[in-house]
Amino acid sequence: MNKLYESPSFDPTLNLAIEEALLLGHAKEPSIFLWQNTHTVVIGRGQNAWKECKVNKLVEDNGILVRRTTGGGAVYHDLGNLNFSFVMPEESYDVARQLHVIKKAVSYFGVQTELSGRNDIIIKDGRAKFSGNAFRKTKTSALHHGTILFDVDMQKLGLYLAPSTAKLKANGVDSVRSRVENLSHSAKGMNIPTLKKALFTAFEEEYGPGEKIDLTTVMQGQDILALQNKYKSWDWNFGQTPKFDISFTTRFHWGEVQLLLSFKRGLISHLVCFTDSNDPDLAQRMKPLLEGVPYKPKAILETASLVSSSEDSDIIHWLASQVF
Repeated sequence: MNKLYESPSFDPTLNLAIEEALLLGHAKEPSIFLWQNTHTVVIGRGQNAWKECKVNKLVEDNGILVRRTTGGGAVYHDLGNLNFSFVMPEESYDVARQLHVIKKAVSYFGVQTELSGRNDIIIKDGRAKFSGNAFRKTKTSALHHGTILFDVDMQKLGLYLAPSTAKLKANGVDSVRSRVENLSHSAKGMNIPTLKKALFTAFEEEYGPGEKIDLTTVMQGQDILALQNKYKSWDWNFGQTPKFDISFTTRFHWGEVQLLLSFKRGLISHLVCFTDSNDPDLAQRMKPLLEGVPYKPKAILETASLVSSSEDSDIIHWLASQVF
């Protein structure tokens, strides 16, 4: 039978640990997991925490920054936001069906929606975004998760997130707040409990009857504790952003990329890639691909023959064009 999960915790490190544990083994059937975080900035797998968030201000205000395992951009969570996670066996994974569940749940409250951009859901009439989505696959299962803005403190969202000017220019806007909107402005009768109920109902209508699972025992498992320790660690969340000799930043149609490069004897000795691409492994692929390569256009372009994705190729050709 399909599974319905609801977290009793507002701790982002625990919620992300539960989600990953479901992906890595607990969820054998189509499952939906609903969860909330208090006063948290969640960044994408490939992002530079210091670039995407006003970290010092967040910490000063007793907030938490945590890195997720999926790609995409930084988001602000408080208790006016509801997070959903579809954890699916490979054969059941279908982004269109999963997005239909979100759209259907919101439609119960009289709100018509449509898809936009990179897997965003927007309110149809006002064309304001209320949900962003990100993804991850393993060999046997897949994760699709996202946010639903019900009554998020937009002032704090704008205070802690630090989007690049390239992002703003690409989206034709001049602030974060102008791109998103709370559903509370449009959805009559919606609150967090009724939204949760609607999501469970829409999920069961799409996938069949579901069993609600008590997460108490799951939360006490050693795998959960180990994963939670990862999400709490400085190394995971902030990484070793090194000293570097030069940096390049640009924006492609699929996302933004920042490369930090160090050199030794004319070779790229160290490379760090940050990106808000929805491909969670993109940043990790760049490092072994380009380290040790001569810092010359021809040598960099030769690595293009080693890649299979268009995003990898875009980065290589762009970097080669920046070399003087």
